[in-house]
Amino acid sequence: MKLFLAIILLFPLISVAQQAPKHEFRGVWVATVNNIDWPSRPGLTTAQQKQEILTILDRHQKDGFNAIIFQVRPAADAFYASELEPWSRYLTGTPGKAPEPFYDPLKFWIDECHKRNMEFHAWLNPFRISQKDDEPLAGNHVAFKHPEWIVNYGNRLYFDPGIPQAREFIAKVVADIVARYDVDAIHMDDYFYPYPLETDFPDANSFAQYNNGFRPEQKADWRRQNVDLTIQLLSRTIKKTKPWVKFGISPFGVWRNIADDPRGSQTSAGTTNYDQLYADVIKWQEKGWIDYLMPQIYWQIGHPSVDFLTLSRWWADHSYKRGMYIGHALYKFDLDSPTPEWRKASELTRQIQITRQIRQIDGSAFYSSKHFNRNIGGFSDSLQNHYYKYPAIVPTMPWIDSKAPDKPKRFKKSGTTLKWKKDKAKNETDKVRNYIVYMVPEGTKFNPDDPSQIFTLTPDNRIVFKPNAKKQRRKYEFRISALDRLHNESAVSKPKTLKL
Repeated sequence: MKLFLAIILLFPLISVAQQAPKHEFRGVWVATVNNIDWPSRPGLTTAQQKQEILTILDRHQKDGFNAIIFQVRPAADAFYASELEPWSRYLTGTPGKAPEPFYDPLKFWIDECHKRNMEFHAWLNPFRISQKDDEPLAGNHVAFKHPEWIVNYGNRLYFDPGIPQAREFIAKVVADIVARYDVDAIHMDDYFYPYPLETDFPDANSFAQYNNGFRPEQKADWRRQNVDLTIQLLSRTIKKTKPWVKFGISPFGVWRNIADDPRGSQTSAGTTNYDQLYADVIKWQEKGWIDYLMPQIYWQIGHPSVDFLTLSRWWADHSYKRGMYIGHALYKFDLDSPTPEWRKASELTRQIQITRQIRQIDGSAFYSSKHFNRNIGGFSDSLQNHYYKYPAIVPTMPWIDSKAPDKPKRFKKSGTTLKWKKDKAKNETDKVRNYIVYMVPEGTKFNPDDPSQIFTLTPDNRIVFKPNAKKQRRKYEFRISALDRLHNESAVSKPKTLKL
């Protein structure tokens, strides 16, 4: 890999005190339904779809992101080749129709993310089947084979979470994705039981058949148990298939209000995970069924009933030594917003600053991708030039794997080339995914915790430099370390000096 230093050498290194953390999750949601980010419209050609993917990923790489959360199963359908569910209408415009000429979008997204040192989190909606009950479904849809699993609520179709066989089918879908694709995580958002309407969710039949001893007045607890059982089943399924694949949930921003539960947050939200969506998300985190929470705190700092700062602190207090990242409402940022705070880019940058000041919070994600195209208030510029100026490594998850790979061997230089021996570990969790190349001017104190000293991350085992003009050449010290797929870092090599 050839890397050119002419521009980089013009910029001085700045102190650690001014830097972002070296380890930080930086994610972007890419929606394929509702607030659609990709494809820009159904029915694009394969070439057009691929070009849009490359454009999206290049933009987010430039902005400094290290993870993509892609909606691969929005409504019991597939943005990938599946024998269990039909091709998504949101991809081709026709349910069950594959892209022409054929390619596998999920594999393409994963490969392109990994080329850019980005994690790929496969985002699935577990229970949703259709946005409208009159939308035609593909002939091979499971709804025709098992109509007893399906309910109509608010003119939308859902799997009934109270039916064990429906939960097992969802687990089968997840197992298929994890087994066949190199995903880094399975991700689910806030859609478990649907947001409530004036009428009750129509699960009287499943309650009568599968109530597990719950009485009618305990139906809310029964529903929560159904979602608990789904999460437990999915967790076991993922870890049994590939132990290194993460499982994350991005819930609605309020678990419970303190008026309803002394453990709740100092908020007064009309909807909560626990009471309306029947999702006891902090229970899943506490019991270790999931690897991270990413609450959608889609309100501004100082909101009178759901304040961003208050909620950030509350969620941090309930991280239970697992991953905790914060979801930000980039989509609300608008110069014409009726809310003054959302007219200013400083709202989001202040939110980033808040998350960095709270020890248990390890990063952020933004909803959603297409809103970066607007660069309102220069937000992307702020990321590139300040907040995400230097690379960040996705935080480790020691409860999955804490063993660091071996230090790179035979690190040597030849002219203006650095090279080292390629890792050949056989155990998947020991394999090297990337190498960190550190660079500092000779005589500068090396600090591996300073992200400004990271020159690049690369899967290759060599770097070829193009020297600067002879009169401007300067000596630089280079060091390397290895990262495995869970981002555990090896010991750092001794320095090699190049004059560039």
